[in-house]
Amino acid sequence: MAKKKNRLKKVILYSLASLSLLLMAGIIYFYFRTKIDPPTPKDMSALNYKVTKVDSAYFTLGNNWIRRNEGGLWEMYVEGDAFERGVVIGKLAQPLIRKQEDAFIAQIKKIVPSESYLKFLKYFIAWFNRDIDEYIPEEYKLEIYGESFAASHDYDFIGDPYHRMLNYHAAHDIGHALQDKNMVVGCTSFSAWGNRTTDGSLLIGRNFDFFVGDEFAEDKMLIFFNPDRGNKFMIVSWGGMIGAVSGMNEAGLTVTINAGKSEIPTGAATPISILAREILQYATNIEEAYEIAKKRKTFVAEAIMIGSAKDGKTAIIEKSPGKIGIVYPENNDIICANHFRSETFKDEAINLKNIQESASFYRYQRMVELLSAEQKLDYKSMAKILRDQKGQHGKNIGMGNELAVNQLLSHHSIIFKPEQNLVWVSSNPYQLGKYYAYDLKEIFSNSVYKGREDMFIDSLTIPADPFLNSEAYKNFVTFKSIKNKITDFLSNDNASPLSPQDLTAFEQSNPEYYYMYSLLGDYYKKSGDKAKAKSYYEKGLTKQIATKKEEDHMREQLKEMEEE
Repeated sequence: MAKKKNRLKKVILYSLASLSLLLMAGIIYFYFRTKIDPPTPKDMSALNYKVTKVDSAYFTLGNNWIRRNEGGLWEMYVEGDAFERGVVIGKLAQPLIRKQEDAFIAQIKKIVPSESYLKFLKYFIAWFNRDIDEYIPEEYKLEIYGESFAASHDYDFIGDPYHRMLNYHAAHDIGHALQDKNMVVGCTSFSAWGNRTTDGSLLIGRNFDFFVGDEFAEDKMLIFFNPDRGNKFMIVSWGGMIGAVSGMNEAGLTVTINAGKSEIPTGAATPISILAREILQYATNIEEAYEIAKKRKTFVAEAIMIGSAKDGKTAIIEKSPGKIGIVYPENNDIICANHFRSETFKDEAINLKNIQESASFYRYQRMVELLSAEQKLDYKSMAKILRDQKGQHGKNIGMGNELAVNQLLSHHSIIFKPEQNLVWVSSNPYQLGKYYAYDLKEIFSNSVYKGREDMFIDSLTIPADPFLNSEAYKNFVTFKSIKNKITDFLSNDNASPLSPQDLTAFEQSNPEYYYMYSLLGDYYKKSGDKAKAKSYYEKGLTKQIATKKEEDHMREQLKEMEEE
């Protein structure tokens, strides 16, 4: 009997030892398989460069500089080879890079409050993106590596700075593929030329509705790149981001990106912002942009709007991980929302479902109305359209509705006039502040900035939206503030109930918005007041609802309460 017990102990010990060895081997394999080594710069002397502080909003480094304008936009000029550019951006914008990462991580923790799930996500993304460096051109890896020296070490538990910054460039792609309601909402862009504009010139406008909390959008950066290779160009960005989401180059080629509906990606590929950056730097017309897009494998489906001074028109490249298509204009204008229209994609099941269930097609139709109402467009009427908050036929659909062109959450709004190398960029908040105008020819011909004169062209500034000073805007601020309290209450079992005053103010702040009633329904359902919850869900269902998912949520809650 004793021999049998000893034998059993040995078997158990051997089994445990074997499992331990397998686990250790798995951890070692995971570490080396997910470890991404940085590129090797030929010259790292840029790390010794020193920044000169001129004043609290103006810093220089050799010929490079960064300056904050009167509207809060950070204007930066950078030149040199890839690693040098990255180091310079990092040194000049280090406080912005760290602030953006703080805001980004804080928002991720709001979306995913579970620490254990956050840890799982960390390892999932590390594994998912284990080959991401193979899909990013060497030039941009060097630039990201140079910039990563400015990153904080507070988040090294997520990954080293270089690894983190690589992955942040794929956040847009992974985010909109994995969630229906997340950091990326529906962007809108459009273009007109010829007989559709006052002087026949090409005009492009877009709202970039990428929301990672209000703090994330506080410090927008306009980066004017003078690289050692390719075109000079500008992008609207944020600290730590060298990819392009909106930009124009010296040849008058513009790039803006709009998320499409995607299947969940199965592995790493080229982040769409990196592809857009490559197009800006190396293309001068629509055909060249298409050829660059064709050669890159991307994570997700995306519409890339290309405006071209050389072609005198705008086209939309539609790209998924496996296919590519292009939409050429039928007339002298074109609209881009978040569904696809090319022969390649228009009849695909996922695209048809997106048209039926999302806000994209409704917003597209609203854009058709707005363009039809303008006989000829100029840069001011472009801004007017980008600021429109109404639904179809001018219906009041509530402030912040995803069905509107202006959803009151844009990171930035931008207008291009490529043939004149002019660009207008909105200042905070959203697209409500002034649009500041910049002349790329002037900036790149006088790139060594001296003195305190304004970079923007004051005579072309588009005034702030009058809505910013209205009672309605004050109500919207109230709505957002109390909405955050309600969402905290819903996600946190230890949160305190809201005061009756807050609940009354919330209901009065945005009475045409379905989502306000949906939130109140959720609040009272969790609070145990089924009668009130039911009344709010029913009221919400009478409003203009943005997506089928959100309509289904209210109907399901009502059904659940009826069955209890």
